[in-house]
Amino acid sequence: MMDWAKASLEKVERSRAERVDQAPPAISEDEAQALIEEYHPDYVGNERKIHVGPNADADAFPMELADLLESDSPVPQDFQPNADIETDVLILGGGGAGVTAALGLADSGLTVHLATKLRLGDANTVMAEGGIQAALGPSDSTRRHFADSYVGGHGKNDTGLLRILCEEGPAGIRWLTRLGALFDQNEDGSFRFRQGGGTSTPRVLACRDYTGLEIMRVLKNAVMSSATHVLEHHAAVELTDDGQNRVTGAVLWNTQTGKLVTVSARAVILATGGSGQLRLQGYATSNHMGATGDGLILAYRQGCSLVFPGSHQYHPSGSSYPEALVGQLVTESIRSAGAQFLNVNGERFIDEMMVRDVVAAAIIREVREGRGIETPAGRRGVWLDTPLIEQTKGKGTLAGQFPGLIHRFKRYGIDPVTQPLLIYPTLHYQNGGIRIDADCRTEREGLWAAGEVTGGLHGTNRLMGNSLLDIIVFGRRVADGVQQNLPERGAVTLSRLNRYRQELKRLAHRPETTAPQLYPRVSGMTFELKGIPKHEAEADASPGPVKSFEPPDPFASR
Repeated sequence: MMDWAKASLEKVERSRAERVDQAPPAISEDEAQALIEEYHPDYVGNERKIHVGPNADADAFPMELADLLESDSPVPQDFQPNADIETDVLILGGGGAGVTAALGLADSGLTVHLATKLRLGDANTVMAEGGIQAALGPSDSTRRHFADSYVGGHGKNDTGLLRILCEEGPAGIRWLTRLGALFDQNEDGSFRFRQGGGTSTPRVLACRDYTGLEIMRVLKNAVMSSATHVLEHHAAVELTDDGQNRVTGAVLWNTQTGKLVTVSARAVILATGGSGQLRLQGYATSNHMGATGDGLILAYRQGCSLVFPGSHQYHPSGSSYPEALVGQLVTESIRSAGAQFLNVNGERFIDEMMVRDVVAAAIIREVREGRGIETPAGRRGVWLDTPLIEQTKGKGTLAGQFPGLIHRFKRYGIDPVTQPLLIYPTLHYQNGGIRIDADCRTEREGLWAAGEVTGGLHGTNRLMGNSLLDIIVFGRRVADGVQQNLPERGAVTLSRLNRYRQELKRLAHRPETTAPQLYPRVSGMTFELKGIPKHEAEADASPGPVKSFEPPDPFASR
């Protein structure tokens, strides 16, 4: 029992009966926009411009990402790439987008290698709980899905990409079900759809509250039965080029042997995911430990511009208590089932089903204006009244629809059936990313990209369920794009990297780090890539002791 919050919890209990039939607080579009601009981290965070590369002196970047983009590569200055592996297609990333791309190439007759810095499937895909959107309902349409997503993205979406997502979404779901994905069904065997924030009709398909894990299960099983050559524990630390403007492979770091491995490829697909583990502005994150923005760094050094580099999604309901669960997601679906946000006085202050950036900003406002709840560890948050679901939908609803949530919190003596959860926005998704066209081509020949590493599709705010659809639709599409435009094999050089290094030398103040970062950083510690010698300049500027880092097993608690 959370005795430290007893007085507030009593107010929540007392207000529950009158809140059952109470309409959510009304808010106009102008008020919602003002709320975002005053409280959302994208608008009030620490940002700066960078002075190298295609976005130089133009867009503002979060400080953490800006430092990485202006950092040197961990590849030694005197390293000369010499192909250790030759393949037709090299996929970088072992999450949903990368594995889907590999499956799309399975019958192409091409040699395909998939490299992932952790194990196959260790990615943000398995962390996605709430569901996947697609216009499959009897009263739904792809146009309606498009309209909802366009409004949710504040009208800044790349409309060509968004149209592809919505129109090819139903086919993507049917493909998943053929692979064996088990989505929740009604008694008659039809799909059961949930409401999502910002959706005009129930459109979200789910598998309880572990949808991403279920999708990754079938994808992983399928790719392991294919001819794809999987290189686990191989982190991409640099892309190679032909000495001109074409990407021709990558330099990988075998994290188990400490050796660098050069791969020559006719095509490279970046599917490295997001950057939530950069923990912008010190926010907790719902992201998998591998989400450190690696693909952004690699593509940017090759001259690929980034779209909306300062736009990130802070999911409204990240856990704020207990400490062991801080930042972990409490799925949006639980709000569509009837849970309400309440401040310290037991007052409902926002419509829970508004788009995510508005809801997150409203929660931050409550806390900053003194209407939040403080934990013994000094964290703050607001209540998510989950017991209200049992009262309105019947006993057993939470256990039936959200077993993962129940299991996770009960381990720490909290029962969501009888106790509200304390939540606060958590860094969840990278809205911005690499610019691509309708075939997933980047601005650099020989380089394609798909999934969260790309930008433009979702505008500046993504709707629930569109991320899982993104990796399926564009993971399949990038496989088609590569087959239609596959170039011949080229030379393997580091010419682009060397040019970028020359640009970095002109910076007055250069960050004392190397990038990609690869793993989450712990305060007060720096990490060295074992087996890769540190540059002389980096060694001289080392900010502190260097400790080796071994990633924990991300599935250990599952």
